Amino acid sequence: MNLIEELRWRGMISDIMPGTEEQLKKEVTTGYIGFDPTADSLHIGSLVPIILLIHFQKAGHKPIALIGGATGMVGDPSGKSEERNLLSEEALQKNVAGIKAQLEKFLDFNPTLQNAAELVNNYDWFKAISFIDFLREAGKHITVNYMMAKDSVKKRIEGDTGISYTEFAYQMMQGYDFYWLYQHKNCKLQMGGSDQWGNMTTGTELIRRKCGGEAFVFTNPLVTKADGGKFGKTESGNVWLDPIRTSPYQFYQFWLNASDADAEKWIKIFTFLTKEETDNVLAEHQNDPGQRLLQKKLAEEITTLVHGKEELETAIVTTQKLFANQNAPAESLSIEDLEGMAGVIKSDLPKEKITAGIDVVSFLAETSIFPSKGEARKTVQGGGVSINRNKVEGIDFKIDNSLLLHNTYLLVQKGKKNYYLIKAV
Repeated sequence: MNLIEELRWRGMISDIMPGTEEQLKKEVTTGYIGFDPTADSLHIGSLVPIILLIHFQKAGHKPIALIGGATGMVGDPSGKSEERNLLSEEALQKNVAGIKAQLEKFLDFNPTLQNAAELVNNYDWFKAISFIDFLREAGKHITVNYMMAKDSVKKRIEGDTGISYTEFAYQMMQGYDFYWLYQHKNCKLQMGGSDQWGNMTTGTELIRRKCGGEAFVFTNPLVTKADGGKFGKTESGNVWLDPIRTSPYQFYQFWLNASDADAEKWIKIFTFLTKEETDNVLAEHQNDPGQRLLQKKLAEEITTLVHGKEELETAIVTTQKLFANQNAPAESLSIEDLEGMAGVIKSDLPKEKITAGIDVVSFLAETSIFPSKGEARKTVQGGGVSINRNKVEGIDFKIDNSLLLHNTYLLVQKGKKNYYLIKAV
């Protein structure tokens, strides 16, 4: 399979401009994807474009990862119902540095390669352009009619919040990025999410009108969940690539808990297993779905890609300690077992509070397992809290020294998958 055929099989092509496949067959092509620096870490929603760039480089083409240091100061209206807060330059530079470090883990930047990856920051060219220069260089070539016809703009104009001139101009800035890369890096392709089609084609139009050049785009479908929930979100918020924000254990658990329907789609998108290997995993899973072989393979592959083999093995060990023998009493866990649970959220509580006896609602709030007593009370009443693997039956339950494992620890479970280790100090 060529690159486009493989991406189609993986479900990673949404829209594609005519001539794109022919261009990729004709020559080594430089292509780029933009990353929005709204935080100092990417989250798993960014894994699709990262994996696209990896496939692109593996196929012999030259990938460019563009960090939107300039466009990040403006905000993209695509898929947004209201305007985002603008970042300060200091916050933006911190975010750019964090994202740059992450991208360098996935692509080969060895300058001796013909198709070595490159990182660029659009602030580097926009900082030297005056407003008048930009209007003359770009604005005169794209009509307002053309810009207003884009879905991302139309939806905001027809909505209640409207759209500011700042965000309206975003597609011109992104279009100019493509034009700049075409002129300076011989970049002929832009890739991105399907919500970016309008912004991306503005770039090809600017290239055509300004210099008579030909450029191409294709988009990937936005990843969704079968149950209608938002991909990449958990009770705790985003699933980040940064191990400090989302531990490798929590990252592994996200993929392990995928539904069968989601895992069948995601194993093609988020792993580099061949079609034959994928078909074999799917067949094994269908023979015995209860073993969740599909989810385990998905979780292993993607955790290894993002965090490495060693962190995967640690996540598996922690999972086995917490879930493999849940019928066994918590007292059977050694101090080493408890202390070695990587990714389990750990916090301390003064031992005198436990010695005196503390009601379960206050305990859950004071250890920050819940943000408030009200939420803690509601979850306990709904049967959603266990301590030392025993469900808490009511809000009158007391925490005291008799519950401490090894005279020091309490293992708390919130919901099905969230574990906390409280240490009495």
